[in-house]
Amino acid sequence: MVKLMAAFAFRKMNGLGNDFVVFDARRSDVPLDRVTVRAISDRDTGLGCDQLIRMEKTDDADVFMRIWNCAGDEVEACGNATRCIGHLLLEETGKPEISVMTNAGTLLCRRAANGDVTVDMGAPRLGWQDIPLAEEFSDTRKIELQVGPLDKPILHSPSVVNVGNPHCIFWVNDIEDYDLARLGPMLENHLMFPERANISLAQLTGHNQIRLKVWERSAGLTRACGTAACATAVAAVRLHITERNVTVTLPGGPLDIYWRESDSHIFMTGPYELEREGEIDFDELAVPETETV
Repeated sequence: MVKLMAAFAFRKMNGLGNDFVVFDARRSDVPLDRVTVRAISDRDTGLGCDQLIRMEKTDDADVFMRIWNCAGDEVEACGNATRCIGHLLLEETGKPEISVMTNAGTLLCRRAANGDVTVDMGAPRLGWQDIPLAEEFSDTRKIELQVGPLDKPILHSPSVVNVGNPHCIFWVNDIEDYDLARLGPMLENHLMFPERANISLAQLTGHNQIRLKVWERSAGLTRACGTAACATAVAAVRLHITERNVTVTLPGGPLDIYWRESDSHIFMTGPYELEREGEIDFDELAVPETETV
């Protein structure tokens, strides 16, 4: 087994069960790479998490949030993680609003009336080239993509939206009728998505109520995905099946999404949880010999 190097303080946090290991590198470096991230994220031999977060110092916001998924790939955005980091910075600074810079842009966070965190996720990108898609579509509310026989597809005509990362949403009568664990990897890597995509099954369950199941690219099925909830709410409004205030319920619980008409910004409100704090010794992280640091 290959060994790594040194001990660092961490926080274990989650948003609706979508869990993170958070390191604060604003005052001293926390060296992370693909191999280290995979070792820490491993639920059998490491701390276990869906994503790993490193808080970094920046002059352009209250914090820069760098995000890796459990496969070791750096990703652009994570709505649930933003709520968690937003909570930490709101507590630390005492400000009514703080800014979190990501590779997808800068997001603003404030405390909701019930103690949850509201994140201004910015405006969605809706053009086919901004998703991005491999071919041109004039209308991204429904694109020509299907699974199964041409005359009787299993899934078809998804909505596509970019909320810092690409999302593909299939509208179905019952999300439990489909094996997303089997369909997700195939659709994530479909040639239509040159940067791969997060794949969701969405079910309208009532007035402004949506059930959602998400296959997250490189990470698999997740209990919650904030950007997927935002993308789905936007898609629902564009299809005229909901109003602009929507509750999206994932396996981990509900998120309240509001897509503001005046400037197209999406506001996501939901809970966060600090599970525990501790230290992890990188020298004690066991990495398979097939991996190299």
